[in-house]
Amino acid sequence: MTPKNNIIRLLDQRKIPYRAYTLPPEKLGAVETARLLGVDAALIYKTLVVIRPEKGKPILALVPGDSELDLKLLAKAVGEKKVILPSQREAERLTGLQAGGISPLALLQRGFQVILDSSAQEHAEIHVSGGERGLNIRLPVAALVELTGARFAPISQKSHGVDLSHE
Repeated sequence: MTPKNNIIRLLDQRKIPYRAYTLPPEKLGAVETARLLGVDAALIYKTLVVIRPEKGKPILALVPGDSELDLKLLAKAVGEKKVILPSQREAERLTGLQAGGISPLALLQRGFQVILDSSAQEHAEIHVSGGERGLNIRLPVAALVELTGARFAPISQKSHGVDLSHE
């Protein structure tokens, strides 16, 4: 049985269709998560924390598991000259969540700007972290955008088989 956390309760309360998946509790990359769930890595969206050089609220960038975040494209999308990918430890400090459990759904009240890679528009549903390691949520892209206020932008490039995320 899937544990009920605040994300699951919110989705239930808003009557948003979703499916929750329980995975091993260790930090898994998007490619490994896709393999365990039997889905294409392009459907597993990793959440990366990105910081602005001039302080301000961090950005949550969601990119497909078979791609890498392009910092230059993200900077352009948010109107910055550049943005910085912090260390895993810094990402955890900024969000209060463990790497592997960082999710825009767990950070709704924190005021993070959410940028969702444009590729998500090609799918009816995608997978995101459920706010803790070992919990994955599949939900409609439209619901994710509505809940998080996410904005679409082309922010990724196809990766070459390496998963370096701190999702």
